[in-house]
Amino acid sequence: MESSHRVLEIFEESVEVISTASKQIALLTAEAAELMIESLLSGGKLLVCGNGGSAADAQHFSAEMLNRYEKERPSLPAIALTTDSSTMTAIANDYDFKDVFAKQVSALGQPKDVLFVITTSGNSENLVQAVITAHEKQMRCVGLNGKTGGKLSKLFTSSDVDIVVQGPSTARIQEVHAIVIHCLCDLIDQHLLGINE
Repeated sequence: MESSHRVLEIFEESVEVISTASKQIALLTAEAAELMIESLLSGGKLLVCGNGGSAADAQHFSAEMLNRYEKERPSLPAIALTTDSSTMTAIANDYDFKDVFAKQVSALGQPKDVLFVITTSGNSENLVQAVITAHEKQMRCVGLNGKTGGKLSKLFTSSDVDIVVQGPSTARIQEVHAIVIHCLCDLIDQHLLGINE
């Protein structure tokens, strides 16, 4: 009985965090989707990165773009910068772990592209360096961020979108992040392809 009570507490906390976040970030999520749509329509691509659970989220989003979301449609160009273990370990070994995404952004990024960084703290140095590099490449950025936004929030410009999810724990923030990712997928499909309407 004690374990099931704890499960109910977790669900209730999650529902509360999701409800609060939905009111705070709905407009920002729509703006992020518009930025991504603009990039895709102009021949750009989406470069996505994060660490740990956020790396899994980056791969999840990229897979939804490259394959499909809920309905059939052409593949959309997205690259999860977290998936090439040879590249990541070479950069980390030869340079520094803080460079694992920045060097990929430098090589692959173009001005029409969007860098999508996912983090629950906003303080990961490799994401900070990736955003700095993206700006040097004249790319725009979307942050799916957490807590107070950390170092990343200070780097974003008025041309970027910073979606900051405030939550009591990493787990609750990640749960909201998953919903935001699905919202982005849905909005991109609706606007680009006229489906899900």
